[in-house]
Amino acid sequence: MHKHGENCNHEHEHKHEEHEHHGHSHGHHHGHHHHGEGSNLGLALLLNVIFTVIEIIGGILTNSIAILSDALHDLGDSLSIGLAWGMHILSKRGRDSTFSYGYKRFSVLGAFITSIILVVGSVFILIAAIGRLQAPQETHGLGMLGLAVLGIIVNGAAVLKLRFSKSINSRAVMLHLLEDVFSWVAVFIGSIGIWLFNWTFLDPILSIGIALYILYNVVETLRQTMKIFLQAIPYGIDIEKVKSALKQHPMVADVHDMHIWSLDGELNILTTHIVISKEKTSLDELNPLKNELEAILLKFDIKHSTIAFESVNDNCSLVDC
Repeated sequence: MHKHGENCNHEHEHKHEEHEHHGHSHGHHHGHHHHGEGSNLGLALLLNVIFTVIEIIGGILTNSIAILSDALHDLGDSLSIGLAWGMHILSKRGRDSTFSYGYKRFSVLGAFITSIILVVGSVFILIAAIGRLQAPQETHGLGMLGLAVLGIIVNGAAVLKLRFSKSINSRAVMLHLLEDVFSWVAVFIGSIGIWLFNWTFLDPILSIGIALYILYNVVETLRQTMKIFLQAIPYGIDIEKVKSALKQHPMVADVHDMHIWSLDGELNILTTHIVISKEKTSLDELNPLKNELEAILLKFDIKHSTIAFESVNDNCSLVDC
């Protein structure tokens, strides 16, 4: 019995082109989702750019290193969101002769670059804040208080727009904006102490706290993006359970050479060899079997599968297995 590589007829391949990935159920990946995510990233970018300018002016007027540090952070965020937006648009392009899977992984690249920018910005904040801690300066507490309230409102609105985004790219951006909200809550509390009690040492301490908090949280985003780039098994998928589920089918004698990875944090991909229990099987029997196995894989959130069928008499080569 011969092997069938992707085991997809021309009609199925045509569907793959239309939906940009393999499978039969993709309701949550329709165009309106992508359009909404792009619009949300655009709005988040606009809010960040406007508020970054306000922060820079306000930080200079209040002589606050905490606000200037957050302005630098927001400037980095603005660059990151702009990059994420561009990567999001690029990731919607279909596959071509250069990228056979399409451009979806570019969104992961955007998340990685965004995280690196955040790390560099946080280190800069730490250096500046430690210098100010050694030589405290007078700051305008009431002005800081007003900017903190505005910061909570603006960044909170951007977080709400991105809260339902599923891509790792948009989640990375939302994480940054959420960190901004927490940072501004800290600035709000600290500015009250500076305004009422002239505790100027709170300003650099807030900056250090903000930077350390950002660095702590960005590690998880970097870990996720690196796992995707290194083609680790996606979080929440147990490869042994997937094999066991496929083996439950009466026509499946064995499952081997299985690989599972994620293209962009959303589209999970599988390749495997399936040994058929019958010695002789026709294509007419394999097509419905393939559909049934794909339905099983969908339960594990695996939407693109490449299955090589083998008979019990086939010898799997060392290259394949």
